[in-house]
Amino acid sequence: MRDEDIRGSEFFAETIPVINPATGGLVGEVPAGGTEAVKIAIDTAEAAQTNWAKRDPRERGKILGVGAGAIRAQLDSLAALLTAEQGKPLHEARNEIQGCANVLEYYHSVSGSIRGECMPLSSYGLAYVLKEPVGVCGAIIPWNMPVLIFAWKVCPALVAGNPVVVKLASSSPLTTMRIAEMMEAAGLPAGLLQVVTGYGDFAGAALAATPSLGHISFTGDTNTGREVSRAAGKNGVPVTLELGGSDAMIVCRDADLHAAAAGAVAGRFYNCGQTCTAVKRVIVDASVKEQFTRILCEKAAGITVGDGSRPGVGMGPMNNAPARDGICRMMDACLSDGAGTLLCGGGIPDGAQYEKGSFYEPTIVADLPEDSVLLNTEVFGPVLPVISSDSLDDAIRIANTTRYGLGASVWTRDIRTAMSASSQLDAGVVWVNQHLRLPPDVPFGGMKASGMGRENGSGAFEPYLRSKTVLVKS
Repeated sequence: MRDEDIRGSEFFAETIPVINPATGGLVGEVPAGGTEAVKIAIDTAEAAQTNWAKRDPRERGKILGVGAGAIRAQLDSLAALLTAEQGKPLHEARNEIQGCANVLEYYHSVSGSIRGECMPLSSYGLAYVLKEPVGVCGAIIPWNMPVLIFAWKVCPALVAGNPVVVKLASSSPLTTMRIAEMMEAAGLPAGLLQVVTGYGDFAGAALAATPSLGHISFTGDTNTGREVSRAAGKNGVPVTLELGGSDAMIVCRDADLHAAAAGAVAGRFYNCGQTCTAVKRVIVDASVKEQFTRILCEKAAGITVGDGSRPGVGMGPMNNAPARDGICRMMDACLSDGAGTLLCGGGIPDGAQYEKGSFYEPTIVADLPEDSVLLNTEVFGPVLPVISSDSLDDAIRIANTTRYGLGASVWTRDIRTAMSASSQLDAGVVWVNQHLRLPPDVPFGGMKASGMGRENGSGAFEPYLRSKTVLVKS
């Protein structure tokens, strides 16, 4: 269905099924909105802006604090819903819900930091700079971490005094919709936070092309991000893009190999490998590669794959069957000509419990050529390549030989090695002896094809504020 075929209230007759990726069962349905749905949402948000912008930032922040408490009070039910629609195990879903509440509480805590400047200038008189909201902001949310990334985008925009129109991912919108309702119940004025559901080609494209937006933030794959940037750029709308990554994990010869292997397993197979900052390449010093790889495979073999709602499951299904089938084809192509060694996994698990879901085994491969697709594209699934390096310099060269620059990690006992490598890696985030975890207090974003701009931290207010200079003659 083309976007231009959606007219008036008719778009409510078209719905999108939300499917449980572990069972294939129906979790719910949402409207398949398009251009008209986006227009209504923007008009509604604009009408709610005036009074909100006049409120003190601290008052706006307090509402987020109340919302965080409400989210924590419903942690179990929200996590169960997130597992059902997205597929991640319950303990990961609980972590994401708690992370969302953490973000709300963080922006509550820093809401008082929004202020202008005042300065006497002898040649001009009195000068002061006002910080004003930019207007209606757009946010396009991915399906892999829908609740957390919703909070990353919505919170700074709201505290800065803006209304927000959020386009949710079509395969995992339900938990985020419920949280948006809870935020309104916590005190957000009606209409200020608008949620639109629909396919990216329709609702997402319509939002990106809206000329009246003050800012738009997108998280997703690199190619789609470029389309969003082009559409927004035609209207002069500023963008923040958090795009794909191919994060390298460098394991030095002096590293704690058991800790590094545990970090690689957690960093790669969390969320079934469907995380932008997941460990997507392990680069290990040749002198310890054999020992490290043995430990790594032992830990990967201990992961229980299954329906994330069941106890003891360590990795759920991929979010959808087409994505799982793409991983199957990629692995078949990479291994069919003998280019690469399969160390563990490499297929769909055996058993009747896996027949209806989008499951794939935790997979580790080695001995890949440098031009392998597994090393040069973002592999969004539970496949981990292991690469040998001759030295730290060689490891850094391999890590930087990619178009991406989102994250990387260094595992070593020597702080000088860690600091030297951190300064040389082309990545927006570098971890030392850890990977993946991101507190809301620090900036997050990438370089190269991994995007532009930063989210999180107090600096995240800047895209949502504009400066107005006033000069008063003395």
